[in-house]
Amino acid sequence: MDLEPTEVKAIITRMKRANGHLASVIRMMEEGSDCESVLTQLAAVNKALSRAGYAIVATGLQHCLADNDGDLASVDVQKMEKLFLSLA
Repeated sequence: MDLEPTEVKAIITRMKRANGHLASVIRMMEEGSDCESVLTQLAAVNKALSRAGYAIVATGLQHCLADNDGDLASVDVQKMEKLFLSLA
């Protein structure tokens, strides 16, 4: 399944924001920030990336359903499950 850039624009924006946030976390660590602050910010980055991953899977599922005219019998369920579980 190929993702069109126009379909994933919001996901790309979210990932770019997470990338900047991660750079801030790294900077915090290099500057000796306290553990609690670093972990709180790192958890936020992790959550943002997870949500981006789930959004990509959801977009892929929409593609599969659209490409198969809503016929779930022709969707590779094992492949979709493997992709989804790769985020766990």
